[in-house]
Amino acid sequence: MTVLQPTSARPGRDAITVASVPSGHVYVRHLAPENGPAPRRLPDPDPSDPTRSATQRWWPPVMLDPEWAASADFDVFHLQFGFDAVSPERLSDLVRVLRERGKPLVLTVHDLRNPHHRTRRLHDEQLDVLVPAADALVTLTDGAAGEIRERWGREAQVLPHPHVVDLRTMAVAQDARARRRSWDFRVGLHVKSLRAAMDPMAILPTLVETVGSLPGAVLQVDAHRDVLDDAGDRRDAELASYLRDRQAAGELELRVHDYFSDAELWNYLGSLDVSVLPYRFGTHSGWLEACRDLGTTVVAPTCGYYADQGPVLSYLLDEDRYDAGTLAESIVLAHETRPRLGASIDLRRHQRAHVARAHDLLYRALVQAAG
Repeated sequence: MTVLQPTSARPGRDAITVASVPSGHVYVRHLAPENGPAPRRLPDPDPSDPTRSATQRWWPPVMLDPEWAASADFDVFHLQFGFDAVSPERLSDLVRVLRERGKPLVLTVHDLRNPHHRTRRLHDEQLDVLVPAADALVTLTDGAAGEIRERWGREAQVLPHPHVVDLRTMAVAQDARARRRSWDFRVGLHVKSLRAAMDPMAILPTLVETVGSLPGAVLQVDAHRDVLDDAGDRRDAELASYLRDRQAAGELELRVHDYFSDAELWNYLGSLDVSVLPYRFGTHSGWLEACRDLGTTVVAPTCGYYADQGPVLSYLLDEDRYDAGTLAESIVLAHETRPRLGASIDLRRHQRAHVARAHDLLYRALVQAAG
């Protein structure tokens, strides 16, 4: 592929229009430079009325409909995520439409194992359509690129995950962390709405025992109401009973609430010293990146490529194995050393500029090659 030199993205003939699936997600928004020209990304169509922008509502993605792709005005189609429930046959139809129109397809491989699917079969079948068909592949880590090479014989361009938290909030949070009393130590486990990849019951006994043995340490568990309330749509009776019992025994702080807003989520993550990811499978994590933005140490499982994203403390957990000792060791190490594993604002600015430039060059090269 010929890589073009960067040019100004002026309105009119030189501007690249991207059908980005999705467009409004924070990851995609931060693919643009902080300042200056950028490719034009079409707004997400409203699923209830595709003629309107969905702003923050992009699910299910209308752009994945072959009928939409057959007539929409764009230069490049860039699929990030959102195809969880789309059949491989439907994705094949989308690829065919793009080929017939001469529209390049870019695929960013965020997930090699879908964290929302209990088994891997459907996601594998979806990737078997998309990865070979893509005109260009992007992924977030060297480890993921290696797996793509091994499975499909394709080379993916590795571009790091840009910051998740806005830079102003990062600065405030990092300043507050620097002034925090050093003897406080708060370990957080957020079970959210229990996506398929999560297995909090595997690690909770270790966390309760380990955190309870550390001076000044508190284990805070957050969960959504749909998981712990008696009438919750996703109620997990075993987890609810365990957490209520441990709370009554004074062994953890339990906080049950609805979904956090972005501001609430940043405040929550910024209040933690450690955030533990309870995933048995997965690939990459935006949660991990938000923690890095806010200076919160991540204790991540060995499944996926979390440790490739940035510095973390690791413990052994995957679909087949769990080693409680490695989790305890990482929690104790975090307590003893208070490691500074976060990302600086300067680093995030540099990353964002690099990622934005790389995407602009990629789009321009593909449009030139398509003629």
